[in-house]
This record gives sequence, C-alpha cells and structure tokens, in this order.
Amino acid sequence: MRSVNELEVTGKRVLVRVDYNVPLSGGRVADDTRIRASLSTVRHLLERGARVILCSHLGRPKGKRVAELSLRPVADRLSELLGRPVRFAEDCVGEVAERAVKELGEGEVLLLENLRFHEGETKNDPSFAEALARLADLYVNDAFSVSHRAHASVVGVPERVGGKAAGFQLKREVEYLSRALEAPERPFVAVVGGAKISGKIEVLRNLLPRVDKLLIGGAMANTFLAAEGLSLGRSLVEESELETAREILLSARERGVKVYLPVDLVVAESEEAEEGEEVPVDSVPADRAAYDIGEETVALFAEALSGAGTIIWNGPLGLFEKSAFAYGTVAVARAMAAENGLTLAGGGDTLAAIRRAGVAHAFSYLSTGGGAFLEFLEGKELPGVAALKD
Repeated sequence: MRSVNELEVTGKRVLVRVDYNVPLSGGRVADDTRIRASLSTVRHLLERGARVILCSHLGRPKGKRVAELSLRPVADRLSELLGRPVRFAEDCVGEVAERAVKELGEGEVLLLENLRFHEGETKNDPSFAEALARLADLYVNDAFSVSHRAHASVVGVPERVGGKAAGFQLKREVEYLSRALEAPERPFVAVVGGAKISGKIEVLRNLLPRVDKLLIGGAMANTFLAAEGLSLGRSLVEESELETAREILLSARERGVKVYLPVDLVVAESEEAEEGEEVPVDSVPADRAAYDIGEETVALFAEALSGAGTIIWNGPLGLFEKSAFAYGTVAVARAMAAENGLTLAGGGDTLAAIRRAGVAHAFSYLSTGGGAFLEFLEGKELPGVAALKD
C-alpha cells in the first residue's frame, strides 16, 4: 500500500476520499475533528501543485438531495483551516462536477457535494464509480473510518484510476493498529466495553490469542457476570449470549489470558437517577440496574493496566453521558493515559469519553473509525485498504 508521498502529483487531478461526516449546527460545522484529520494530506498535495478534489458523504440522505446535509458548510470551515479558498461543486458527478474540476488550477482545492445524494455511492454502482473516476488522474483514500464500506468512492474508484495511494491519516491508522495486533509491546491489555457482547464477539475472539489481559466493562460485563451465575437485578443482560460469554471465559483460561470483570457496580432505579449506589456484583438489588463500575473495580482495572506495553480500548465502561455514572469510564481513561506504553482507542463513544476525561492528548493514537476500528480488531481486511494494494 503506497503512501501519498510516493505519488507524483504536480499538475495532476487527485481525487481524495475524506471523511467529512461532521455534525452541523445552525449551518456551521459543530465539530471539525474529522476535517482537521485530513489537513496533512490536503496540504501535502496542495504544496506540490496538485489539483485537489475532495469527496465525502454526510449523514444518510439515502440517494436524495437533502439541503440540510449539503457539504457547503464544510467547505467554508475547511477554507478557514487551510487559510485559502476552497471551491465547492453543487454535485459530485456529471457536468457540474466536471466543469468545476476543469476550472481547478494547480495548487487549488475543490470539495464535491455529498456523495450519498446518489444511490450509486452506497451500492457501488459501476456507472457512478466510473463518473467519479473520470474526474481524476490519481486517487487517495484518507478516510479509514469508511474503509470497511464497499462503496463506490472507497473501492469502485481505485479500480478505475491508474495511480492510487493511502493518505497520511489512513496509513498512520493502519500502521498503528497493525503494530498493536501483530507485534505488540507486552504486556498487551485490551479493554472492551459498551452495551452488548453480541456486537463484540468476533473482536473478543480475535483478541484472545494476542492479549495478556482482557478487561471487560460496560453493560456487556453484565452478561459475563450473569454467565457466572450472578443475579444482576434489572440490568441489561443478553440472555441469548450467556453461552457465548462462558465460551469466551473458558477460552481465556485455556490460553492463560487473565480476564478482569467488575467486582462492584453503581446501581440505580433508572438511568435518569441523579446519583447511584455502589454495591458488590453479588448484591445487586432486584429493582435496580447497573450503570457504571464502582471504585473497587476502577482500582482493579488500574492495577491491571499498570506497566502495560500496549493498550487497546473500545467501548465505555458505563453510562458516562450521565454525570451520575461517568466516574468509572473517566477514571479508567485517566489510568490508561498515565501509562507510558502504546495506547490506542477507537469508536465514537470511546473518544467522547476520553475527551470528557480531558486526556485525549495523552493517548498514542485515537482512531477516527468506529465500525472500521472494530472490523480491524476482528481481523478482517477492510475493503478500502485492500483496494489500495497493488
């Protein structure tokens, strides 16, 4: 997989798949994190005289033109960040897009309108992919977060363009994750949370042969605790996955992997409660549900993380969006950030929790991908990454 700095781009039309699926508020970009992630690649191309054409999706317009999901506010914010004009095309294919590209000079940048205004994007329609490919001489994918999708702009275009490469952000992401999974510094600790075990089964199975320790929190820990015979009151428990949880725990024991489950929980009558009560995992009241891990669990997890060579984290350890149940996730995030090893985290909720903890700067790498991050952890080859390989 070539890097963008290996392409000869001067004077060339370079189509760059970016992820500008950002929140908008009042016609302006509310969070420009994903735009900033693309800047190093965009600036590299502009400085070398490329004619830069950016394409992205925004939201789920389902193949229809939706005014509220136009990328024009993104073009405005990108212009502010780059300190130069960013042209905007009212469509991403066809005469409008082709004319905008034709008018683009060397060292200039153009943002195409929302790819998902056309059904052909998500269906990887050959004619739509061909129309996009006609705009470019070269193709760069700098959107790891959509590289698990076999969409036209992700896999269809690179099949039809002569030169293709990974942008700096995508290449860095793949290298960090590959390093963690294939040649980790040890001890290697995985922290997996979130609501349900069902969405993380393949992640857990792929991590077990690789890690030294596995820390499980969030509502999914309830299913593991229930699999060990504990009563969790009204807590979320996936009854259909109890046997799966037992299989994972058995597999971990057979491999010598130490699994850490909560030893105490913060329970309440509902998630709207202003405060919770800490109880041991074997003493959850029948009319209460667990929404966070307790102080003893935080101390246990922090001790397990101490001295780790590599840490991978996906999924919050409680309902951190509510102040009454944020302590556990925030405290463990800070414990990870204090470690000197390689620390990687991914997923929208996980990154939000890290920002809430105020320790984003202390992590080695924060993945922009949610689904892509999980599929990589499952051991799958992402279609967008495979499409870049010669």
